[in-house]
Amino acid sequence: MSEPLDRLVRHAHETRVVVVGGGVSGLIAARECAKVGLQVTVLEASDVFGGVLRTAEVGGIVLDVGAESYATRGGIVRGLLGELGLADAVVTPNPAGAWVAGVPGVGAAPLPKGGVLGIPDNPFDPAVRRIIGWSGAWRAYVDRLRPPLTIGHTLSLGKLVRSRLGARVLDRLVAPVTSGVYSARPDDIDVDLAAPGLNAALTRTGSLTGAVAELRARRVSTRPADAPASDVPVVAGTAQAPAPGGAVEGIAGGMSRLVDALVAGLTDAGADLRPGVRAEGLTRTDDGWSVSTSADAEPIAARAVIVALPEGPARALLAPVVPGLDEGEPVAPVVEVVTLVVKTPELDRAPRGTGVLTVPGSHVAKALTHSSAKWEWVRDATAPGVHVVRVSFGAQGEEPATASLDDDAAARLALAEASAMLGVELSASALVDSHRSRYVQSQPAATIGRAAVTAAARGAVRAVAGLGVTGAWVAGTGLAQVIPDARDEADRVRSAALWRH
Repeated sequence: MSEPLDRLVRHAHETRVVVVGGGVSGLIAARECAKVGLQVTVLEASDVFGGVLRTAEVGGIVLDVGAESYATRGGIVRGLLGELGLADAVVTPNPAGAWVAGVPGVGAAPLPKGGVLGIPDNPFDPAVRRIIGWSGAWRAYVDRLRPPLTIGHTLSLGKLVRSRLGARVLDRLVAPVTSGVYSARPDDIDVDLAAPGLNAALTRTGSLTGAVAELRARRVSTRPADAPASDVPVVAGTAQAPAPGGAVEGIAGGMSRLVDALVAGLTDAGADLRPGVRAEGLTRTDDGWSVSTSADAEPIAARAVIVALPEGPARALLAPVVPGLDEGEPVAPVVEVVTLVVKTPELDRAPRGTGVLTVPGSHVAKALTHSSAKWEWVRDATAPGVHVVRVSFGAQGEEPATASLDDDAAARLALAEASAMLGVELSASALVDSHRSRYVQSQPAATIGRAAVTAAARGAVRAVAGLGVTGAWVAGTGLAQVIPDARDEADRVRSAALWRH
């Protein structure tokens, strides 16, 4: 080994990086730092690692009670699972698709295929017309007749759909998708971020439905033969989305198997993993940083710190040492997911597909996933006639209806909502067990103005030597976005730490 390389290796082994936050972004950042021989300490305030990737035993079955799937785009997550020896555990969902409930005069119907973000390419398609009616279909058809001079660049998804296709398409097709998938209203969604190329296609084709048809044709022509259809873009890292028709995969036995593998790898690499320890403050030192914690111990000295916390805690920790970072924090959606195990043979036929989205205002729940219909591994883990259903509450600007309830009352409400959404009577005696999880969800990256907010925050952090920030709030929600972002930020921070003289 050459002397410069030998010196660099010794320097790496003497350099400590503290990662604050033990969700997937923090574990990936820690893994990247450990790869090059850095000393790594991971602080996680809760008793378990994984963040929104959580499993729990419900009714004697180990189930996902957080995010249940990941987006397949780019092969990023699948590649990581291969590295961790979990390639054989990758599973794909039942392609049956989801329904939409709460449709005036209809009740519930299958969510139409052939759309983007719920926007149809043909308003007269029988599946679309069933939901929006003849009057809604004719109003949407006006989109094809509007003169080109009225076409321009529209930022808001809600404004675009409302003006081009009318209220029924917006309220009955698009709003259920944005609420269930993004926890946001259509008016708050940036078209260019949620559906890249849609505005440009609108200008070329002269209509919004034509633009959707063009985008879908382009996707089909470039999709590998074995890739699943992607009728509704899904942020798969969110816990509440039923992933209607989205290109997603899961892990047999639960998504937390990914977390377990990351933790095991870090342990083997000699990383110092500290669950139940919260970082309480950062102080600049001559040689880097001092991290004070909730534990009865001396502050941790580190050359660099990577903060991988949700937005609120991340800003609170970093604001004293990063000028301007305490400004502009939005209110993040709070979501509660109630997992129900029920003995109801009537659900064997999966009457509403793999899940249900709701028309906003029609139900107090915003989405439901019929997990034992969606995932074969969940079905195989249940006894005959026993089913697993996940009911989600809460969205942007909307407190979950379960927020003030105790666990038993929350389970009763979830059971009632599931019964209404599935169209099957679910009596209290059918309930085998339940589990309740609460999340503060990151703001959707597709929200209008969000990109500028996160870019400003990241720029402010990167201007301070020895600091990094990663996580869904700056990367975008979903493992396919979180993983590469954590890798890139860790590479930037570790490179600066190693080459500092």
